[in-house]
Amino acid sequence: MRVTMVFSAFLLASAASAHADIPLLNATCPGKIEVHADQGGPVYINGKEGKLKKFNNNYYEAKGGGVTISLAINPDGTPSISYTGKGGANGVCSLKGD
Repeated sequence: MRVTMVFSAFLLASAASAHADIPLLNATCPGKIEVHADQGGPVYINGKEGKLKKFNNNYYEAKGGGVTISLAINPDGTPSISYTGKGGANGVCSLKGD
């Protein structure tokens, strides 16, 4: 019985991490920064593909044009996006459609 419970927990954890990938999204950040991501990547910053770095299944950064876009995937699967720009400017981005 215990082995079955452990195996079931492993399967659930595996399924959850499989869904924690870059979602299809469009966002606007302060400073007229436009962000677009295709399902699974890449991430575009103002129309140009950013250099993507994966830290884990729930956190990514894309860099390009002097801007770093931080993309966190919340436990419910929704994305949170923020940016850091030239001179230390930073802020939270708004998903289009919200």
